[in-house]
Amino acid sequence: MAMKGCLSVTKYFLFVFNLFFFLLGGVLLCFGLWILFDRSSFAAMIGASSPTLKVFSYVFCGVGILTMLLGFLGCLGSLKEIKCLLGFYFAFLLLLFAAQITIGVLGYTQRNNLRTVAGTYVENIIRNYGISTNQTDMEESLDYAQQQMECCGWYTPFDWMKNQKIAENSSVSLYPCSCRNSSGFFSYTNSSANFSQVDTWTQNGFCSTESRDKWPVYQTGCMNSIQNFVVNNFITIIGVCIGIALLELFVMTLSMCLCRNLDQNYNKLARYS
Repeated sequence: MAMKGCLSVTKYFLFVFNLFFFLLGGVLLCFGLWILFDRSSFAAMIGASSPTLKVFSYVFCGVGILTMLLGFLGCLGSLKEIKCLLGFYFAFLLLLFAAQITIGVLGYTQRNNLRTVAGTYVENIIRNYGISTNQTDMEESLDYAQQQMECCGWYTPFDWMKNQKIAENSSVSLYPCSCRNSSGFFSYTNSSANFSQVDTWTQNGFCSTESRDKWPVYQTGCMNSIQNFVVNNFITIIGVCIGIALLELFVMTLSMCLCRNLDQNYNKLARYS
């Protein structure tokens, strides 16, 4: 009798838990679709770039669909006691858990290679920045990242000296507007030098100064900004990852216990045939 009551509690707990996740997935999916189809107004509302929101919209849609699928399998499988659905639910969670572990291990062991690949990718964007008449999605995303993280270039602001437009322009000194730091100035010859006047006209994402050896930009590279963010929030990131992993293990255990203790001679799918 106690076993039956325990299974009943497990069954309805899984149902309520997965119903919440199904609704959460629906909200994420709707939110992603809203950003995708009404990106311009949403970007104006929060002040983010349109290409960046496009990436976030795909992420929200993908996570929403996956969450709804998991919630559906868990809800229907637990409420109707359908073993095959509970088995799919367990397998899905197991694959997700294994993928998270794999990504974490690869990210840690290959962090130097990832840093190099990311640096090469960003430097290529910087090198070709401003060549096209209209900014590309990657260029706008780079501008948004530099503005939000208050950084310039990947390693240092010197990365922008590789830009074709800056290197070829001898009549006026250009620098990326997204790097501009109004509170201080960066100098190639003297980092403590003051700069009295800055011309703020913009051309394809560039601003101009009166001197080629003084730029009013952030002195930190974006790679260092990302590393500092990870270090400063390391405990929070690890805590969230461990919490998600423990939750997945707990739900997988409940689903497998419920699946194994259902009546072996009763097939719930028979009622639908």
